[in-house]
Amino acid sequence: MSNVTSNTTRSPFDTVAPFAPPLPGSQSRRLPWIVALLFFSSFLNYLDRQTLSVLKPTIKAAFDLDDSGYAFLVNIFTVCYALAYIGSGWMVDKIGARKALTLFVAGWSLATIGCGLASSFFAFAAFRALLGIMEPGNFPCTMRAMTLWAPLGRRAFLMGLAGAGGTVGAVAAAPMIATIATQFSWQAAFIAPGVLGMGFAVFWWLVYREPQELATAGDASTTSGSPDTAELAPPALPWTKLWTQRSLWGIVLARFISDPVWYFCLFWMPGYFQEQRGLSLQASGMVGWIPFLVGNLGALGAGILSDRLGRRLGDTMKARRRFLTIAACFGPLAALVPHAPGLTLTIALLSLVALVCLIWLLLLGPLVADTFPAGNAASVWAISGAFGATGAILFNYGVGQVSGAIGIERMFLVMGGLHLAAAALLKICVRPVKADRHAPSRGAA
Repeated sequence: MSNVTSNTTRSPFDTVAPFAPPLPGSQSRRLPWIVALLFFSSFLNYLDRQTLSVLKPTIKAAFDLDDSGYAFLVNIFTVCYALAYIGSGWMVDKIGARKALTLFVAGWSLATIGCGLASSFFAFAAFRALLGIMEPGNFPCTMRAMTLWAPLGRRAFLMGLAGAGGTVGAVAAAPMIATIATQFSWQAAFIAPGVLGMGFAVFWWLVYREPQELATAGDASTTSGSPDTAELAPPALPWTKLWTQRSLWGIVLARFISDPVWYFCLFWMPGYFQEQRGLSLQASGMVGWIPFLVGNLGALGAGILSDRLGRRLGDTMKARRRFLTIAACFGPLAALVPHAPGLTLTIALLSLVALVCLIWLLLLGPLVADTFPAGNAASVWAISGAFGATGAILFNYGVGQVSGAIGIERMFLVMGGLHLAAAALLKICVRPVKADRHAPSRGAA
């Protein structure tokens, strides 16, 4: 297929899907709004889930819990998250990102409000379970929307920018939640983000459209000399055939091994500052955002560089894998965290751990989009996310048991080697997957 080229300089937002030529008019202007909305969706997603970890000592005191009880709250969220992840990807590929994300954001916002209104441990745990069911849908929606809209040569940067809202949410969670809980109550720290999310769900429904929806509606930029993107999209693999792909299992196992490190950062690192380093809730809120910010900025930089390297090599997959391997080589430094002599060095090492995790999460998204047909991207990301959450459940159980017995030093030692093992799996297993040419093209679905 020939590409339409231009001698003029184009911004990262001037092209839609990699299988379509540049489109003038309203479609090219729509992409920045889509990126911004997905950024905010990810922001809310992480803000809502992080509220528990920021308020860990407060929640433990409110419901008279020990570390095992807190681990149960983390695990009930994560178990539901893992079980719902696969189904959420299938749903997104089936009904599209517009309907799916509206449903998911409204659902997890109601669950967050419910946590703030819960008066018993059982009710609180039930709402955390509902949160786990609804929250994974955010990421298949982001994967589908950005696979359809982001140009191949800018895919890592734009996906990273859209997903960066999650790490910004993790950064903002500590000071925001600590401030709300201190000034008002811990219940208000759950209710306020939930109300904000309900408003966002309505806005997303009103604004977002997929390229083929615009084509069907007769969008001027689609019908003015540009082919229909729905016709140009390669057909998706059938669901059953998808599971037989070696590349799927390479990505699935890589996330099963590496995702637990990121879940540790989310659910245990805020409490680590308070319980292991002796900081107050307010003080931990003032420093707990630093590793997430460092990781987020560094990961965005890695995304830009991987896009440039991919264009130079003419092979985006090779560029993604190279950067993933380089990041994994810094993973073993996590073993030094418990032995850091001061708070400054502790923050620096935890920032490095967060950086490795976020480079992986950012670059695995475009790697999936580069490897599979667009109509399978959400499903593949959801399947791999489910396995990643399962790995986190097992790892979280270990942290809960070990921290109550001999400390968490050994867990930091284990974390140090997980990304290296995941990098080896990607190198061995992941190759481009050909679309099912015998199936009729249905755009992205």
